[in-house]
Amino acid sequence: KIFKHDILNFEKLKKISKNADLVIHAAAESHVDNSFQLNDEFIKTNVLGTKNVMQACKENNVKKIIHISTDEIYGEIFKGSFAENAKFNPSNPYSSSKAAAEMIVNGYILSYKLPVIIVRANNIFGSRQHPEKLISGCCWSFINNKKFTIHGKGNQMRTFLYVGDFCEALHKIVKFGKLFEAYNIGSNFEYKNKNIVKIIAKENNKIFDKEVVYVKDRPFNDYRYNINFKKIAKLGWRPKTKVEDKIFEINNWYKNNSKRYKKRF
Repeated sequence: KIFKHDILNFEKLKKISKNADLVIHAAAESHVDNSFQLNDEFIKTNVLGTKNVMQACKENNVKKIIHISTDEIYGEIFKGSFAENAKFNPSNPYSSSKAAAEMIVNGYILSYKLPVIIVRANNIFGSRQHPEKLISGCCWSFINNKKFTIHGKGNQMRTFLYVGDFCEALHKIVKFGKLFEAYNIGSNFEYKNKNIVKIIAKENNKIFDKEVVYVKDRPFNDYRYNINFKKIAKLGWRPKTKVEDKIFEINNWYKNNSKRYKKRF
């Protein structure tokens, strides 16, 4: 069954999570660009909403909870990668709200021994993603004959994780993950933002230089994110899928479904 409710509604949340043996908390306000408006929804949903999820699980004695966080809580790193014990250094309102959510979760783990596992993942891509994101937005723009905007010079480095690989990682964690632990779910498939756009331009027979517009960069734009995922690799998981492997399938989905989205943002 699917129940569509606001996680700020604690009584509804408590009712529908009763008798659950597993809760995966994936609800969050997204994404970074939207958060620069300092919209209160980011704090309400990501922090207070997370508190509600944890409290409902506590009162219902849920045996296992997966809290989905983000690699952005670590902030930027110019070389190397962050392990799970790295300090938090969020650099924008979105990642700050997700870091705050983890502090709420940590309080429930330490105070009540709530059986939570935290996961922190790279940028996830795949079909059906809202076109406010880089890959989906670029596909949608080129298919609709719109120029695509690139922040700054487009040299920011990002590591991308295919949604199917992410789901397999979650499955491993549900089956074999240790309670009270955090797991990075990452990949080694790293790209400059502008190179992602070049891949999608080629897929749509577009000339990159004629189809992009460089715009003012974000108030703060992390140069590079990268996380060490050796811990989950020990559970028998590894990322398999590069952007190039799925771009035809993803782009084709937006060709067939572009009318779902009248605008990107």
